[in-house]
Amino acid sequence: MKKIFLILLLAAGVVSCSDDLSSVNVDTKSPTEVPADVLFSNATKNLFDQMVSTNVNRGIFKMVAQYWTETTYTDEANYDLIGRDINGAQWIILYRDVLKDLKEAEMILNENPDPTLSEANIQNRLAMIEVLQVFTWHVLVDTFGDIPYTEALDLENSTPVYDDDAAIYADLVVRLNGAIDQLEAGAGGFGGGADYIYDGDAAKWSKFANSLKLRLALRYANVDDTKAATMATEAIAAGVFESQDDNATIQYQASAPNTNPIWTDLVQSGRKDFVAANTIVDVMNELDDPRRDDYFAQNLGEGVYKGGTYGANGNTQGNSTIFGEIFTDPTLEGVILDYAEVEFLIAEAAARGYITEDAETHYNEAVTASIIYWGGTEAEADAYLAQPEVAWDESIWLERIGIQKWIALYNRGFEAWSTWRKLDVPELPNAAQSGLPVPLRFTYPTTEATLNGDNLAAAASAMGGDTQQTRVFWDLD
Repeated sequence: MKKIFLILLLAAGVVSCSDDLSSVNVDTKSPTEVPADVLFSNATKNLFDQMVSTNVNRGIFKMVAQYWTETTYTDEANYDLIGRDINGAQWIILYRDVLKDLKEAEMILNENPDPTLSEANIQNRLAMIEVLQVFTWHVLVDTFGDIPYTEALDLENSTPVYDDDAAIYADLVVRLNGAIDQLEAGAGGFGGGADYIYDGDAAKWSKFANSLKLRLALRYANVDDTKAATMATEAIAAGVFESQDDNATIQYQASAPNTNPIWTDLVQSGRKDFVAANTIVDVMNELDDPRRDDYFAQNLGEGVYKGGTYGANGNTQGNSTIFGEIFTDPTLEGVILDYAEVEFLIAEAAARGYITEDAETHYNEAVTASIIYWGGTEAEADAYLAQPEVAWDESIWLERIGIQKWIALYNRGFEAWSTWRKLDVPELPNAAQSGLPVPLRFTYPTTEATLNGDNLAAAASAMGGDTQQTRVFWDLD
C-alpha cells in the first residue's frame, strides 16, 4: 500500500521548531523514544512534500523551470529567494525534517533493533534509509553546491564546516553502491504501511536505487566521462525502472493534511496565484504537443493555450492559460523519479557513447511513456514523434533530449531545473521584471550567515561566490 497515515505525535516530538541548521544539532528528544518506522515515514512524506510543493514560501521550482508564472505577486518568478526565505525553507526542511529523521531511524535500527525482525530485514531497512539519504543529499548539493555534510548532523557541533560539492557526490556514489549491494529481494523492509513508496518491496527499492545511480551518472557527464560511463553501465545492468509501475511515488489522500501540496496551494488556499508560463506553452504549441490538454486547462476557449509572460506583471487567470484539472485533485500522486526520466537518461548515455544501447529507441520510449502517463495514447505518441521537429536526430541529440525531457518533467520542477542546468536546453529567457537569468544555484540562507558565518564565508570563497550564477561542480560552462 502506498498510503500516508497521519501520525500526530511527529509534529510535537520528532521535529524541532527552530528555523536554522543548528536545530539539527539539538537533541530535543531521544530518538529511541520514537520508532524507526515512524521516523522513516515522516522523513519520506516531508521529502515528497518539499519536492512536490509549489508554495511560494518553500518550493518555487515550477517557476524556476519556467513552467508557471505568478499573477498578483511576482517576486518569486523574478528569482527573489530572500523575501520569503525560500532558500532557507529548502535548506531546513531537507536537513531537519528529512535527514535528521532518517539518521535517527538508522541509529535506532543499529543500536536498538526490533528482536522480532530478521537480520536480512533490518539490513534492507537500513539500505532503504540510505537510499533516501543519498537522494536528499544530492538534492541539497544540486541546490546549493558546497554544503555541511560530514559534520552536519553531529549533535555536538553547532557550526559544521561546508564540504566540497564534488567530494560529497563522490561519497554519495560510494554510499549508494553500498545500499544497492545490501538490498536483498524477498527479505522485505518497513512493513505495516510505514513505507509509503514501495510498501517494503526490496526489489522495487533496488530499481529505485539503480535509477538514482543512473541519474547521478549523467550528472558526471563532461566532468568525468569515465566515471559516468561506468556508473551508467553498472546501474542499467543491475536493473533500473522498466515501466511506470516502478516509479518512486507516494499516493496522496483526499483529506488534509495528507493531500498533494499542489492542491493545497491551488484549491484549498482559494487563491489564484499561478498561470502557465509562455515559455513552455509556446514550445508545446509549436510542436502541437498532445499533453497540452492535460498540462493546461482550456479556460480561454477550446484548443486555446496562451501562457502568461514569464515574470511579468499583468498576468491573470482571465487572460492566461491555467493549470490542468488534474492538478486540482488532492489525491494526485507525488513523484520524485520515474520511468520516462530513466529512458531519457539511457538515451543520453547512449548518445554520449557511454553504453551500447540504441539512443533513438530509448528517446522514443521516453516520449511515449510521458504522453501515455498523462492520458495520451500510443497513436498520439507515434504521430508526435513523426514530426520533423520532434523525431530523433543524432546530429542534434542534445537539443532533442533537452527539450523533450523538459516538457516531460512538467510536474517535477526541481529535476527540470537541474536537467536544464546540465544540458542548457531549452533557452530560458530572463525574468521580465528583474531581468535576472535563471539561477544556477540557490544562495545560502540568511540564517546561516548569522549562525555559521565563518564556514559559510569559506564555502562561498571556495565556490567563487555565494551568488545565483555560481555553478555547482557538475554544471560546466
